[in-house]
Amino acid sequence: MDWKEISGNWVLIPQHPVGIVHFLGGAFVAAAPQVTYRWLLEQLAKEGYVVIATPFVNTLDHSAIAGNVRLSFDSALEQMRSKGLLRRRYLPIYGVGHSMGCKLHLLIGSLFPVERAGNILISFNNYAARDAIPFVEQFNFNNAFSVEFTPSPVETNNLIAQKYGVRRNLLIKFTNDNIDQTTVLSELLQNRFPGMVAMQMLSGSHLTPLGQDVNWKSGKEFTAFDAVGQWVKQEIVYRELNLLKKEIGRWLQPFSPA
Repeated sequence: MDWKEISGNWVLIPQHPVGIVHFLGGAFVAAAPQVTYRWLLEQLAKEGYVVIATPFVNTLDHSAIAGNVRLSFDSALEQMRSKGLLRRRYLPIYGVGHSMGCKLHLLIGSLFPVERAGNILISFNNYAARDAIPFVEQFNFNNAFSVEFTPSPVETNNLIAQKYGVRRNLLIKFTNDNIDQTTVLSELLQNRFPGMVAMQMLSGSHLTPLGQDVNWKSGKEFTAFDAVGQWVKQEIVYRELNLLKKEIGRWLQPFSPA
């Protein structure tokens, strides 16, 4: 299964797809999701999900980014169907986002009439610009000019509380993540859709979804050093990633068509 670039998106198409995942990454690693999130996305594709990963460059206007990535995703989907790359008439669509990617999926679900079977929101982050962008307060702006994201954190929360339309959501928070704001998001979504929101705490950090395969090659003879290398690969690199993959798969599976 090879990555394809379609309408500016990076796409994986399994032979017998059971669903579609629209993936959006974090603010500073989203420009090349097929590289930065390769392991996780390829695992989802192996489970039968078409992966459409939309790159974006972060700006202060998050509403505009949300609109652009939605249009890019829709364009890729249309091209795939017109070229016969998706033969099944209906496939459920799930949004999957990490960090800022969560905010974008939440804005898409609040500002646009999209159809989603559900969203998976990993390590939600909704900080103000002064907290999210290093050194922003050192710029010499006058008092009449304020640097802030559009919508602001408060405006984003209000939009979610009043207009977010995706009923089924899985929220994932990691134990060692001091910039995560999933708890606040969980309260907002539980109030909007009681009983439809699941939240899971997993071992890991804010960077866990970015973990990659470690290509450990042993020498001609398998030594104790090679054994240690394999243990590191399995226990440290894969353990947290596999937990994340399993939790996502467990949540997706009940809602996928037979």
